[in-house]
Amino acid sequence: MKQLRVGMIGYGFMGRAHSNAFRKVGNFFDLDREIVMKAACARNADKVKAFAAQWGYQSVETDWRRLIAREDIDLIDICAPNDVHLEIAAAAAKAGKMILCEKPLARDGKEGARMVAAIEKAGVPNMVWYNYRRIPAVTLAKQLIDQGKLGRIFHYRAKFLQDWTISPDLPQGGQGLWRLDAKVAGSGVTGDLLAHCIDTAVWLNGSMDEVNAMTETFVKERKHNLTGKVEKVGIDDACAFLARFKNGSLATFESTRYARGHKALYTFEINGEHASIAWDLHDLHRLAWFDHRDEGRLRGWRSIHVTDGDHPYMDKWWVPGLAIGYEHSFVHQVADFLDGVSKGKPASPTFRDALETQYVCDAVLKSAKTNRWEKVAPVA
Repeated sequence: MKQLRVGMIGYGFMGRAHSNAFRKVGNFFDLDREIVMKAACARNADKVKAFAAQWGYQSVETDWRRLIAREDIDLIDICAPNDVHLEIAAAAAKAGKMILCEKPLARDGKEGARMVAAIEKAGVPNMVWYNYRRIPAVTLAKQLIDQGKLGRIFHYRAKFLQDWTISPDLPQGGQGLWRLDAKVAGSGVTGDLLAHCIDTAVWLNGSMDEVNAMTETFVKERKHNLTGKVEKVGIDDACAFLARFKNGSLATFESTRYARGHKALYTFEINGEHASIAWDLHDLHRLAWFDHRDEGRLRGWRSIHVTDGDHPYMDKWWVPGLAIGYEHSFVHQVADFLDGVSKGKPASPTFRDALETQYVCDAVLKSAKTNRWEKVAPVA
C-alpha cells in the first residue's frame, strides 16, 4: 500500500483533532494509502516534542519551512493561526505538497484568493477543515435537500453561541488567545464561528447574493499578552446579519462569545414548502424533521436518530443505535479527502469552495461598517 506521509503544523486543539483523525481513519475506512504521521512542527521545541510523542509523529521540526522542504512529506496540514495560512499554503503548493488547511481559509478574501491561485497553479489536492459538513445528521440534511424533499426553500436560520470572552480581564494575543487579536485572526466571531455557519449554509442552500450586518465589540480594550500593554480590541465580539440567497430564500445568522451559558451552541433550521429540518450540535446525532405531507392526525416534528447503517458514514462505525461524536467528523473528512485523491476528484470544501465563505465574511464585515446591504463578491 502506498504511503501518505503527513506533516502537521501546530499542536493546539485543532492539531489534536486532526491527529486523532489521521490515527483512526485507517481502522474504520478502506483506504488505498497508509497514513504515516511523519512530522509535527511548531516553534516551541519542548511542547512539539511532547505532542509528537503523544500522537505518534516520527519526528519534529521547529521551522515550517524545513518541514515543507522535506522530501519525505506528502501532505501539509496547516493548524497554525490565520495570519500564516497564506505564506505556508503558497510555499507548500510550490513544493508540490497536498494541503489541508484549518478554517477560515485566510484573514480576508484577498489573502484567500492568493491561496486559491497558488494551489490551482500547482495543481495539488487541497481541502479546508469545515468539519460540520461531515456530521452524519448534517450530511443527511444535505441529501434530503438535494432530493427535493423540502421543495422550494423559504428560510434558513443559524446561530453559533459561546461565552468564553465575557471577562474584561481576559487578555488578547499570544498562544491560545490569538483569536482575540485582529492582526492575527482577521476578525472575531465572523471568521471563527459564523464561517462554520456560512459554509454549511452555502453547502446546503446555495450561494448568497447580499447581506446586511451589525457587529459589536463589547470590551474595547484588553491587555496584549505579547506587548504587555493595554491595546484596542479590533475583533467583533458579536455579529448578526440578514442574507438573501440566490435561490430567493431569506436567512438570519447570529454569533457571539457573550451568550452566558453557551459553550458551543450551533444550530440551524431550514423551512421549505413541503418540509422543515433542524439540527443542534449539542444533540448532533439527531435531525429534527417535519413533513406537511404526513397524514394530518400524525403530522408533527419527529426526531431522526441518525445512527443506522443506511445513514451517511454510519456503516463504518458501530451497530445501529450507537451514536458517534464531534471527533468523528474529522475522520470522515480525511476519508473523503483520500477518496478524492485516489479518484482524481476534488473533495469539498476545496480552497476555492472556502473562498466563497471568505467573501461572505468580507461582505458581512463591510456591511457592519457601511450600515447598508452589501453584495457578496463572486468567486472568479
